Amino acid sequence: MTEPSGETAPEAEDLAPEDVEPSAAPEDAPTAPDTAGEAPAEGNTETDTEAGPEPETAEAVEEDAESAESAEGKADGGADAAGGKDAPELSEAQAELAAQRELRARIEARKAGKDGTVASGAKLSGTAADLLAAVRAVEGGASSGGVLHEPAPEPPRAARPAGPAVRPPAPAAPPAPTAGALAGVREVLARGGAPEALAGQVAAALGEQAAEALTEDPWRLLAVPGVRPEQADGFARALLGGACGPDDPRRAVALTVWLLDRAALRGHTALTLDEARAGLAAFEVPDPGKAVDTAVFEGAVLLFQEESPEDGAYEGDEADGGDDGDPVAGEPEGSPAEGGSAGPVEPPLLGLDRYALAEESLADGLARLVRTVTAAEWDGDELTRAVGGHGLVLHTGGEASRAEPAALAAAARERGLRVLVTVHDAERLGPEDREAGTAVPLAALLSGTAGPGRDEEGSLALDLLVVLDAPQLDVETAAMLVEALPDGCRLVLSGDPDVLGAPGPGAVFADALAARVCPRVASRRPDPGPLGELVSGIGIGELNQVGAPGKEVVIVPVRDAGEAVHRTVQLVADSVPRAFGLTPDQTRVITVGHGGSAGTRALNAALKQRLNPGPGRFGGYDPGDRVAYAPVPGRTVAGTVLGADAEGLRLRTGDGEVVVPKERVESALRHGWALTAHQAAGGRWPAVVAVLPGDAAPGLSRPWVYTAFGRAERHLSVVHGVDQALPRAVAEVLAPARTTRLRPLLIALLATAGEE
Repeated sequence: MTEPSGETAPEAEDLAPEDVEPSAAPEDAPTAPDTAGEAPAEGNTETDTEAGPEPETAEAVEEDAESAESAEGKADGGADAAGGKDAPELSEAQAELAAQRELRARIEARKAGKDGTVASGAKLSGTAADLLAAVRAVEGGASSGGVLHEPAPEPPRAARPAGPAVRPPAPAAPPAPTAGALAGVREVLARGGAPEALAGQVAAALGEQAAEALTEDPWRLLAVPGVRPEQADGFARALLGGACGPDDPRRAVALTVWLLDRAALRGHTALTLDEARAGLAAFEVPDPGKAVDTAVFEGAVLLFQEESPEDGAYEGDEADGGDDGDPVAGEPEGSPAEGGSAGPVEPPLLGLDRYALAEESLADGLARLVRTVTAAEWDGDELTRAVGGHGLVLHTGGEASRAEPAALAAAARERGLRVLVTVHDAERLGPEDREAGTAVPLAALLSGTAGPGRDEEGSLALDLLVVLDAPQLDVETAAMLVEALPDGCRLVLSGDPDVLGAPGPGAVFADALAARVCPRVASRRPDPGPLGELVSGIGIGELNQVGAPGKEVVIVPVRDAGEAVHRTVQLVADSVPRAFGLTPDQTRVITVGHGGSAGTRALNAALKQRLNPGPGRFGGYDPGDRVAYAPVPGRTVAGTVLGADAEGLRLRTGDGEVVVPKERVESALRHGWALTAHQAAGGRWPAVVAVLPGDAAPGLSRPWVYTAFGRAERHLSVVHGVDQALPRAVAEVLAPARTTRLRPLLIALLATAGEE
């Protein structure tokens, strides 16, 4: 077996663990969909194993809907221990969600004024017949003239002067469902045999008229996270009796939307028609093609046919340090990213309006930045010269390459420009950045709690924004960010294209690289030391032996999952601290999934008993517990429990002290000594223990291994039980492609940017 290091635990005297038997850590069987640290919350689910490089949210729920009642009971119990009423002020999560809604509303308002765009949530009245005809025309090889096309690019706009920077007031939280609305929903759920504990989720998903909507269309229960089609079918049969059938048009529409929601959990923003029909056939829909037509006619989903230009290659790539047509990770052969010849049109796609809106807004916003920046001659390295002459620049490289955008930002400040660097994980900010405010977490920038103020139009007071960890951008976050940038602002997206992609839908960084419509600067700085050598080899599909004189990399062979948990606890609690002088809080455990006998739940249970034993008196948590908190879907924040009071559970995080409302403890929090690779993708720690028990083999891929091993700064221990599955995954298993629309949209808007 090819090992990533010449060291193994038994031969490494300083790391030889003592035989310490951790308590049994049986697999937790949650009674409700578990969403902490995952995104998006809509439809968020969980399995025992991560599906390769797909996001954590690609987990399939296999738990009964009635289990939500038990979950609510547990949440209430924990809340009672936390003690008291809801906080009168907005929580961090509420403020952030409200800020995102406000920005999304602004995007929708701008898009609504354009021809050819369907307003969010609206039916396709007036164009439905054309759309249905277009579906059949595309299938028959005819012209696609009736399908939605992108509007013509906007003409260049003059850069608007920056207004005075102001900090907007915190947006109002959405109104909670009224008692009457909840009572109506409970009554309908009871008639359909569904647990009344789902009432709050139903009301949140369907609004104040949820009871009427559910009575009219029982399959709308599928809008509730974790509800499966067979459960919705049973609910519909109880309400409709003999009028319920598998060919009911309401069922067809709900299932089509549900399939697209599930696809979003795997990172897709759209599905091909064939994929949608196959998914519907799996649920015994008699005529999947007719079902798709119905969903399009009702305006529940949108149909797209994108033009596919011959090549979107940007003329300035080579001069500006691009990769000269090297294939982009995850891009199939012959694609425009490789300079291959594409067909006249892309396959027709189905999508939800929220992701269609986000991708169109993002493409328009990036094109706006490109066209409104005035080119200037900047002296310096490749990256600096590229940014001087262009509004959008992509920068790729490993950990060592992060110094280049930092140097760019410093040089731009010396030119008198308003510059900000934003990062995915607040823990990666240095003390000097925090003090000077020169770098802020992306979530804090979008919510308005950090960064520059905004002018009267809602634009950030910036001339240059550098986004690190750009592969972690999902399409909706990226759209909100770009929409907030003023005309004439330069944008640099920087990151490592080999890491796992965003936890939410979309492949923003990969799509922008593949479109080849702007300068791409590839860093030539190698990551240093044995860890850098190991991870660099993984990036090209080679799991090499590396010299580790300082025990930078150690292999810990295990026979089964129980032994993997045992050895992991020893490493975190004893061996790594003794050998490297690190505290357990400076070590992260990374494993393949949440469930299973060596998943995050089992590992966290064992680690808690060893590192911070306690009764879990605050909803399952004790002061000092390490946690992973999801303030909003799609973002994991590491923190430590401080205690609880009437407002909820108090945490200390990289963003400061935050309060988790008592009703969100169950769904938004996990113990955080052990994480999945997707949760860990934006962070880095002095030591990492990667846990690979034998049953983890199906979840391994090159991006997963690259991401997990690359989170370590000084030391990596590999708890190894997968034998040859590890080198095979590194050599052969790539990230599955995400189905998105951003690449062709960017090509259509910016393919001529070099000529302009």
